Amino acid sequence: MIRRTYLLTFDGLLILAAFYGAFALRLHEKETLTTTVASVRWLPWLALASGLPVLLFSGWYRGLTRYAGSHSLYGLIPRGVVMVLVLLMANTLLGGAQPPRSFWVLYLLLFSGGAIGSRIVLRDVLVSHLERKSRKQIDADKTDATLIYGAGHSGMNLFNAIRSDRRFCIIGFLDDNTQLHGRTLQNLKIHSPTNLHALIKNHALNKVLLAMPSLSRERKRLLVDQLSHLGLEVLSIPSLAQLANGQRIVSDIQPVLIEDLLGREPSKPHSDLLKESVKGKCVLVTGAGGSIGSELCRQILALGALKLLLLDLNEYALYNIDKELSSQKAEIEIRPILGDASDANRLTFICREHGVQTIFHAAAYKHVPLVEANLCAGISNNLRATKSVIHAAIEAGIERLTLISTDKAVRPTNAMGASKRVCELLIQAAAADAAGRQPVMAMVRFGNVLGSSGSVIPLFHEQISKGGPITVTHQAITRYFMTIPEAVQLVLQATGMARGGELFLLDMGEPVRIAELARQMIELSGLRVRDEQNPNGDIAIEFTGLRPGEKLYEELLISARDEATQHPLIRKAKEPNHSSSDLKPMVEALEQALDQWDEQATVLALSRLVPEYNKDKQPQPTTDPATGNGLAPDTTHLASPKLPTAP
Repeated sequence: MIRRTYLLTFDGLLILAAFYGAFALRLHEKETLTTTVASVRWLPWLALASGLPVLLFSGWYRGLTRYAGSHSLYGLIPRGVVMVLVLLMANTLLGGAQPPRSFWVLYLLLFSGGAIGSRIVLRDVLVSHLERKSRKQIDADKTDATLIYGAGHSGMNLFNAIRSDRRFCIIGFLDDNTQLHGRTLQNLKIHSPTNLHALIKNHALNKVLLAMPSLSRERKRLLVDQLSHLGLEVLSIPSLAQLANGQRIVSDIQPVLIEDLLGREPSKPHSDLLKESVKGKCVLVTGAGGSIGSELCRQILALGALKLLLLDLNEYALYNIDKELSSQKAEIEIRPILGDASDANRLTFICREHGVQTIFHAAAYKHVPLVEANLCAGISNNLRATKSVIHAAIEAGIERLTLISTDKAVRPTNAMGASKRVCELLIQAAAADAAGRQPVMAMVRFGNVLGSSGSVIPLFHEQISKGGPITVTHQAITRYFMTIPEAVQLVLQATGMARGGELFLLDMGEPVRIAELARQMIELSGLRVRDEQNPNGDIAIEFTGLRPGEKLYEELLISARDEATQHPLIRKAKEPNHSSSDLKPMVEALEQALDQWDEQATVLALSRLVPEYNKDKQPQPTTDPATGNGLAPDTTHLASPKLPTAP
């Protein structure tokens, strides 16, 4: 209220100044000026009585002066026009003396110009005062200085949005464009990245804000690694997609997440392949509440399925995904079904009752150590669920069935991977028996996905939050990583191109060394790794040894005889399999061992089905991932060169 009173008083004085100024500019002779002003002596008070209500009731005083931009300031011009018209009409109706016609134009120009100019000065004075106050608070709190990386449009918008934010003391900008170096933006100098060492030393630089929303993942990964190696905390504005669709605004600054750096640039989907198996169809997803299953449901819904059936045994997971999807697409029928995918009779009934046309089988036990410790339970679930889905698909006459498989099925050293390989063999045999008839059955195999349950990344986040140490099973262990949305997108496209019996492989990019992943996650948290070279660091990385059934590195192929498909990131494997007649007695032997809960007999039966399964032997890399000397593929995926040293 006090602020509004001050502004009303100021604008009242401005109206009077503009009023008399217009007469002074129009009437140059002193005598004429005095006579004319005297004849309209009550008109200034009418200008106040009509002008101030126009400003007040038009919402002019609702805006914050410190954030007044060009659009809000230009809003004074139509308000000024209304003020002049109201004053002119009131003066005419009251029959008062009429000033010269040019007076009204001069009055409008003087008031509008004065109001806009005064607000700009007032805004800058206020912002300057707040910045000085903020800097004093920062000095008192010993808060370190901050740079904005990116001197373009996003960098300028970010600076304007946070210039009064006490969390940041912006001392300048960084930019890779050499033509900008030494110039200024918002009165702050634009520096070269090669000057970072000097800036850190001279300004106690601690934070860098990335203001480049269109930055590629590869470039961002390199940049973040360079900056974090210098001990800087790196934060970022939202991505270009988030800004474009209105999900986030430029000032939504957050720490750079490791999930933003891993993987490849998202591929452009083939829209026809995406929609082929789901658009206008009734689709069933088993394991719908899981990481892959839930994302499958989201994308299937977005692609225009006619009906979507969500099957899951976990009540809470099913509730969550049903609640999420039901709030998005009211016109598509969504049916949550609480049930076990291994119940063949119920699954067949569901498929017939709802006219299911496509099944995505994502339900499985997948946590390697847990399945290894509960061998019979894990194998039984994965085997019987897949047999049940195949039976239901054939009996109900559905069009397509796709099995979600895993890279752990390749030369498996654990029961979970071996069980998934058996599931692949079952699909291959059933597809061979169909011989071109429906259902079209296929498999899609891929590695770790970011953010899935059981992923190493949430575990590392938790360990860092507790102060460490981070536990890594082996210094040479590597894994593939892909984002869940991209993996599901590729699964849908592979399903669209399936003709029966294919084993599709997704290009997972380069493998990531887990020890290097742990190091970068520590540094992204603004902490330092504690090791022999840095005994005063914050968090140590401890190597605990491989767990039962765990591999040093994952593979996607059993043999190298894979083929390209119409999608560059999807290949088709040619691998050995069993005919139905050969497979049936071996599967029956496995089921008999499972029924008796005989782990030794189960492992023996599993080994007959999957000759590559070796429970006791770990495949070893042919090079040392820690040094890169003569070993396997380059696994230093996250490692990157440091910034040039300042001269």
